[in-house]
Amino acid sequence: EQRHPGLDLTPARRTLERRIRLWKAEYGPEREVIFRQDHPPGRQGMSDFFDARDLKVTISGNPSPHLIYHFALVYSGWEHAEVVLGGESFTALACGLQNALWQLGGVPHEHRTDSLSAAFANLEQDAQEDLRTRYAALCADYQMEPTRNNRGVAHENGSIESRHGHLKDRLDQALQLRGTRDFASIEDWRTFLAQIVGRHNARRRDALRIEAEHLRPLPSRRSCDYDEATVLVTSSGGFVLRKVFYTVPSRLIGHSLRARIFDDRIDLYLAGQPIETLPRGRAPDRGRGGHDHVVNYRHVIHSLRTKPHALANLVYRDKLFPRSEYRRCWDALEGALPKAAACRSMVGLLWLAHDQACEAELAATLTGILDGQGLPDLRDLQERFQRPGKEPADVVVDIPQPDTYDDLLTAREMAA
Repeated sequence: EQRHPGLDLTPARRTLERRIRLWKAEYGPEREVIFRQDHPPGRQGMSDFFDARDLKVTISGNPSPHLIYHFALVYSGWEHAEVVLGGESFTALACGLQNALWQLGGVPHEHRTDSLSAAFANLEQDAQEDLRTRYAALCADYQMEPTRNNRGVAHENGSIESRHGHLKDRLDQALQLRGTRDFASIEDWRTFLAQIVGRHNARRRDALRIEAEHLRPLPSRRSCDYDEATVLVTSSGGFVLRKVFYTVPSRLIGHSLRARIFDDRIDLYLAGQPIETLPRGRAPDRGRGGHDHVVNYRHVIHSLRTKPHALANLVYRDKLFPRSEYRRCWDALEGALPKAAACRSMVGLLWLAHDQACEAELAATLTGILDGQGLPDLRDLQERFQRPGKEPADVVVDIPQPDTYDDLLTAREMAA
């Protein structure tokens, strides 16, 4: 082509490629043979994760990158799928697998996964061995044989990979029929996903009835599907876990808590008793992009009310506001008032929302005020949302006569 730039050599290239291919067929090396497998009922279940970004689902208008855990029985094609907010991990696998098995009502003889390399990413060798041990113990609890595909051999996972494609197509078509890919909450998206998978499983009812006879029974209870850690609540009113700061009620300051870490939540225990459940947070860029904050303003508003000026430079200020309307209100107050006055007004509004349990109603009122180019007046809003307190009941105390106490004495005590 360099010697003859005007000459079209495409026919010659194709002829050369065809002759090379024919030569390899006659004289070339032996090639790998794929052996198609027969899958009897109840024999094998498969698990894997796939990226849901191709579906372009948004939550309240915001992109929500996440994975979907996908389990399938190879014989009947029965499936289970659920949203995974974090990456591939043992916790996500254990939780998703057990949810699938308990929904199914039985256990296949074998559970097949990929190499689990993503779940072990960035872990020390000891941590990787610990996860392998936990996965083996999980399968042992359910009397399943754990098997894995060879790394880099795509066709060994073809059964679940093809189902990934079919599930994505079904979800994409259902989203198109729905008319929007936006959901009000992650729970709404989870419900939608479960409905689509449920319709598919309804068409597999006859095959599942055959396979159900060959499934093993479930154990008496679920196995561990969470990680554990011990955290100390500091004077900042919270604790740091995996580069995420969580607020808790201030009465827990100074206490050590046991944290059970699930994919979407953290359960906290004090002295063995459940004390609080928090939504799970994740550090930006898997911990390489700084810290994140999971803040409930109700945990800190009592102290912030006594120190309102702390709001101006609060590290987690943007996460403190429970709704976007409150953040918008802060921006308006900060731009129109001196910093001290803006802080006092904003903290007063947060306290009003907490004390009078009117967070949603107050947010709607703030939107109307700001849309009218006005600023909220804290005193007026307090008068509007302040609920009348209950008048203390009149308590009448009858004081008995002293001689009535003699009735409590016995005859012998009276004689004495």
